[in-house]
Amino acid sequence: MSDEAEEGVLKALQAALAAEHAAVYGYGVVGGRIGGQRLAEARSAYDAHRAGRDALVREVRDLGGAPVAASAAYALPFAVTDTATAVRLAAELEARVADVYSDLVRASSGERRGSAAAALREAAVRAVRWSGESVAFPGLAERAGSGAGSGAAAGGSASPSPPLSASATP
Repeated sequence: MSDEAEEGVLKALQAALAAEHAAVYGYGVVGGRIGGQRLAEARSAYDAHRAGRDALVREVRDLGGAPVAASAAYALPFAVTDTATAVRLAAELEARVADVYSDLVRASSGERRGSAAAALREAAVRAVRWSGESVAFPGLAERAGSGAGSGAAAGGSASPSPPLSASATP
């Protein structure tokens, strides 16, 4: 693998790691507001994102990188005050995580690409479960019309929206 290709993979891994950090934080918020019927689903997603985060930390280190650290707090895209907004946040987290994994699929090859595709699929499935809606190409269609594009949707390599924005205050 060329140095440029390895740098692209490392950048995509770091973006996926940052997204997983934000998703773990976001599911902490979801878990505090979600109704009892969907609490187990939220816990399962939280555990999946923790496992994804830990795997990505190992991959970044294996490539000789210093894993991006989690922020102390993240700004939520909207107020989460009840079960309905908690469900909406969970769907948003998963859609944004899928976006980032689509970039990792594009940047990777071999086993890493397969793992990234599996993570993309899992995030897309969770997004559908939370929102009740699906898109034809998770991780791409949402950005195609927004101008924030990445990958094939925009023909470039811009950074996708993070699941949550880092915030200086909790």
